[in-house]
Amino acid sequence: MALLPILTYPDRRLHTVAKPVADVDARIAQLVRDMLDTMYDASGIGLAASQVDVHERVIVIDVSQKRNEPLVLVNPEMVWTSVETHLNEEGCLSVPGIYDGVIRHDAVHVHALDAQGQGRVIEAQELLAVCIQHEMDHLMGKVFVEYLSPLKRNRIKTKMLKAQREDTR
Repeated sequence: MALLPILTYPDRRLHTVAKPVADVDARIAQLVRDMLDTMYDASGIGLAASQVDVHERVIVIDVSQKRNEPLVLVNPEMVWTSVETHLNEEGCLSVPGIYDGVIRHDAVHVHALDAQGQGRVIEAQELLAVCIQHEMDHLMGKVFVEYLSPLKRNRIKTKMLKAQREDTR
C-alpha cells in the first residue's frame, strides 16, 4: 500500500491542467492502486491525479456505503449534463475541514476508459454525479472554492496557509 501526499489549497500545482493518458499501462495501474489507497486512507470519496501532483487525466471514486465499489475514470469526457442543477455541500481532500455549497448538474454522462483501458459511458446522478463533476474540475486545474465568493475564497486561503505554517512548526 502506497499512500501519496495530497496537495493542499492554495498550492499552485492544483491549478495545473492535466494531460490525457496516452496508454493505460502498468504505470497507470499502479497510480490507480496508490490513488485508491490514498483516497480510502483519507476517508475521501473521490481523488483526481492532479491532487497527488500527477497531472494526467485519472480519477478514482467510491461513493458506496461499504467503500468497496471503486470507479476508475481515465481520460474522462463529459458527454451530457442535465438541465436541472442543485446546490450541494462539498468538501475536498485538498481543502481539509472546509465545506460549502456548489451548484452542480443533477445528472451527467461521462465517457472514460476504465482501469483496463476499456471505453465505457457512466450515467451518474446524485452524489456520484456531484463527485464526478468535482473531480473533473481538478483535472482542469479548478478547486471547488473557486465557485465561492472572493471573500469566502480569501478567508479559506488565509485559514489554509495558517494551518500549513502551524504544521511546519
